[in-house]
Amino acid sequence: MQNSEEWQVGTLARIAVYDDMLSAPRIIDIAPAPVRDFIESIASTAYEFSRRLGGSLPYTVIREITENFIHANFAQCTVSILDGGDTIRFSDQGPGIPKKSLVLQPGVSSATEEMRKYIKGVGSGLPIVKEYLERSQGFLSIEDNAAEGVVVTIAVAAPTLQAAPSPASAISHSLRDTAGAQGHDPTSPVVSQTAVELQPDGGVAHYGLLPRDEKTLILLLEEGMLGPVDLATSLGVSAPTATRILQKLESMDMVEITHLKKRILSNAGHAYVQRLLSTGKAG
Repeated sequence: MQNSEEWQVGTLARIAVYDDMLSAPRIIDIAPAPVRDFIESIASTAYEFSRRLGGSLPYTVIREITENFIHANFAQCTVSILDGGDTIRFSDQGPGIPKKSLVLQPGVSSATEEMRKYIKGVGSGLPIVKEYLERSQGFLSIEDNAAEGVVVTIAVAAPTLQAAPSPASAISHSLRDTAGAQGHDPTSPVVSQTAVELQPDGGVAHYGLLPRDEKTLILLLEEGMLGPVDLATSLGVSAPTATRILQKLESMDMVEITHLKKRILSNAGHAYVQRLLSTGKAG
């Protein structure tokens, strides 16, 4: 790790995209860059190619695992995209993780003060990813690499050909249909009756989000990353309106802005949407 004010990663990262297991993978190199840009480039590129293959892993999940490369001082970072994008393997040649089960518990982190300039470093990432994947019938595994370092694998269950509509899609339709039945434009400023406040006892309370705010959060879960123009197209609103929606959610710590000026779900936003889906309180 360098002592300069801005940590500059000095090594390449490599992404291997497997179209199938009968041919060599396509290789994409991520050039050295300042640490924030380096993490963002790995996560965004992995997400993009996973989606191109038909994968459904959210950007936020991929980003959480990518950030863990910082614990390996970015030594030989390799990301392998498999199974049509629904399995992603992250490997490094850093110091490894001696107590693998411990890092899956909230609040356990080996992040140093220097690392916390670039990541949250509070031990929330892996537990949140594990919880999401379990709910998605997927899995997370942490293993030793061949010589040194660690291999983290994340996967979601591949959808069947006649799969029912996803909960996110069902809620999106429900929000739109309910607003239409009440004579309202789904993007009009009507206080949602479906907003869920995250409470320890699982109770429900109004959280002050509008239907279009909730739909934006659901779209972010589905798409991983959105800019104002993307959101405007999806919601059928103007770009300035979409910008205001994203700014509102950012002020509530529901979304975060990337260096690409697009928004992703924050941990709080991700937890909110998962609670919204699991409680079925929409519509």
